[in-house]
Amino acid sequence: MITNPAFAGRRYAVLGLARSGLATVRALVESGALVTAWDERAEARAILTPGATLGDPMAIDLTGFDGIVVSPGVPLNTHPIAERARKAGVPVIGDIELFAQARAALPAHKVVGITGTNGKSTTTALIHHILVTAGVPTTMGGNIGLPILGQAPLAAGGVYVLELSSFQIDLTHSLACDIAVLTNITPDHLDRYAGFDGYAASKARLFAMQGSGQVAVIATDDQPSADLAHGLAIPPAAPLALDGAFGAKMPLPMPPASPTVVPVSARDAGDQSAWPALQGPHNAQNVAAAVAVARLLGIAEAAITQGLRSYPGLPHRMERVAEVHGVLYVNDSKATNATSAAPALAAYPKVHWILGGRRKTDELDSCAPHYGHVVAAYTIGESAEFYAQLLLESGIYARNVGTLEAAVRAAAMVARAGETVLLSPACASYDQFKDYEARGDAFKAAVVMLGDRM
Repeated sequence: MITNPAFAGRRYAVLGLARSGLATVRALVESGALVTAWDERAEARAILTPGATLGDPMAIDLTGFDGIVVSPGVPLNTHPIAERARKAGVPVIGDIELFAQARAALPAHKVVGITGTNGKSTTTALIHHILVTAGVPTTMGGNIGLPILGQAPLAAGGVYVLELSSFQIDLTHSLACDIAVLTNITPDHLDRYAGFDGYAASKARLFAMQGSGQVAVIATDDQPSADLAHGLAIPPAAPLALDGAFGAKMPLPMPPASPTVVPVSARDAGDQSAWPALQGPHNAQNVAAAVAVARLLGIAEAAITQGLRSYPGLPHRMERVAEVHGVLYVNDSKATNATSAAPALAAYPKVHWILGGRRKTDELDSCAPHYGHVVAAYTIGESAEFYAQLLLESGIYARNVGTLEAAVRAAAMVARAGETVLLSPACASYDQFKDYEARGDAFKAAVVMLGDRM
């Protein structure tokens, strides 16, 4: 567990007791902080860490608190906790900010932070895998794996590899990453921001927190990322602050200088044939960023090569599930928007595409360049009828089949050896599943049942 003696005697309120919330409470209590915590679920409140006090931040007097720690899932643009915090003059923060504040008490280390609309999970896991391959003490956390505060501190020379969503970046103001990575910026989560510019500005804050001697690795394959790499989105002397929806004003420390920018591109990856879990143009971009980070950390080329060859891939991201009668079944459930689904379509020449769910947009424009790979499409969930009609108008054979299990069966009946049945939904999962992982697991179960029948 990561603790910080500087937290001793300070008062914190923690709202939300899922995995990261519970880890935060434990870390703060172990640090000697005074913690008041709350969750709407009685079962979560029942397992509160001894030493913490139950209390709803929406009901208690917040005067004198040093911080309100919330889950990244709390929509600060609409949740009333933001207004209560602002009136009390208390900052709203996340567990990543607490980690940033705890760094001074940790053995000498480096932090690599990875953000972006798509590809950040794979890039994070790949960097971590290369470091493990090279024998470097490392751990990964943030938006992937275990909560960072719940993990054991690394030995001296270790590297913390953090996947950071825009929501997590919004809740931190002092995480000066030794290396910060941007994979891309495309429209997403626009219900939480004042348009695309607001969302892009959230990503840019990760680099605004860096200073002299630190490095920004930015994939420049999309224009917003290229603009950021050229300094257009980060005025080097502009003060930033968390205010407005984010509680009390918290000025960012003015960096002495901007970080060094290292632009990368998918073209830098070269031949991908030796990396079975890193196929497709999106993975070329992920590889380019990960290799740049590894080289900046001084990892030997032999270890980088071995790491790329042995990387196993992530569950639910172009995950090869099985081959049944020569037909490959691929679980890409993590593709929750069209931009993320497009590379999977590009990676396979003859695709039976399963898509749909709770749609984020009314178009699939990012996927359109790869429609020539689609043999047929099978739509599911809330958007099934909408996307079936959209694809039919684009000249693609599409059927509204309703459920994931029905889509797997329908595709299996017509797919031929050498073709791919691909779940790459381009939609959120919440209409039929609790999350994209549950959706991917349902796809894998349907494929297993399919194999048993055939």
